[in-house]
Amino acid sequence: MKYQIFLAAALLLGACNRDKNEVGTEGMNAAATEASDAAANPTVDNPNVVSENEAPNPNAPVMKFTESEFDFGDIKPDTKVHHTFAFTNTGKSPLLIEDATASCGCTTPSWTKEPVAPGAQGTLEVQFDSRGKQGIISKQVAVRANTQPTITTILIKGNVLTADAKKPL
Repeated sequence: MKYQIFLAAALLLGACNRDKNEVGTEGMNAAATEASDAAANPTVDNPNVVSENEAPNPNAPVMKFTESEFDFGDIKPDTKVHHTFAFTNTGKSPLLIEDATASCGCTTPSWTKEPVAPGAQGTLEVQFDSRGKQGIISKQVAVRANTQPTITTILIKGNVLTADAKKPL
């Protein structure tokens, strides 16, 4: 009797699974077709790129950094170093930095909060904390502003020494 119940249950489960696989295969084929169509005709909505239909704003602010990269050189372990990047608004309208985001939690940006008039200068200070770091570092800061494109990237780099490393005299 137990054998007959087991056999009946196995047949029922096998029949259910077969139905699911057939439906699943059809669904997977449809999903694969949709994915290949999307790959053949990709549409990307990138707010940092002016579309073909949209002309660039000739009056937009322009953020021009004096330097877009800074090398700290050798950095002592467990120290904080900082560098101030200067920029000028070479555009025709006030520049406003909305946000600055670092590629790592060990890097902290702070920037001019008030609008920077055309021809005026602003600053962006970047602090790097070497605690827990060792060797060559390279960190990016993405600055989002009302410029075209909206994101400008600056870079800091350096070499975090080991605790037992001694600098030559």
